[in-house]
Amino acid sequence: MEDNYRHKGMRRNLVEQLRRKGISDEAVLDAMLNLPRHFFLEKAFEEWAYEDKAFPIGNEQTISQPYTVAYQTTLLDIHQGDKVLEIGTGSGYQAAVLAMLGAHVYTVERQKNLYERTSELLKKIQLDSIHTFYHDGSNGLVEFAPFDKILVTAAASEIPEVLVKQLKINGILVVPIGDNVVQQMHKITRISNKTIDVQKLDNFRFVPFLAGKV
Repeated sequence: MEDNYRHKGMRRNLVEQLRRKGISDEAVLDAMLNLPRHFFLEKAFEEWAYEDKAFPIGNEQTISQPYTVAYQTTLLDIHQGDKVLEIGTGSGYQAAVLAMLGAHVYTVERQKNLYERTSELLKKIQLDSIHTFYHDGSNGLVEFAPFDKILVTAAASEIPEVLVKQLKINGILVVPIGDNVVQQMHKITRISNKTIDVQKLDNFRFVPFLAGKV
């Protein structure tokens, strides 16, 4: 897997685009500057890997637009050693960004083919703080709960209470919520066992959050 001078130059340009779009968390930008996004795409898409666009990765899934990755990651406010649950491994790129920031990532994928392919890729990249699971993400990962942060990379129809319950007190859940056309990003902080704080933010488009395994 080659990461050459040209790739690094394209990443610098991408990071500057993200700055212009309002991403200001330098730790997040630095992680994305140092992580080769083209590793997570098929060879046919390598020339477009550093455009600020989503691309198909098979199994009717996409690798998220870099701006979306940066936006969600910034909301999570990752600190070194944070225990993070990701629902929807997909290409593995988002999990890798979280790991680059020092998180211990537990990521679940419901599509078996995607889970197997991405798990193998993450082993090659040697990001040892990422743990992959073939699992129904609608149930979270209760056996490893509680988590400092939880990230959902698919659109839910409502706040997923089962995931809120797997947060530590003061933990953060970031999830897009809405219909099949547009979703609003939510940042949910668990204040106590019975209380949450909900922030409703910008609109995005995600694939739907589905239960079950395939």
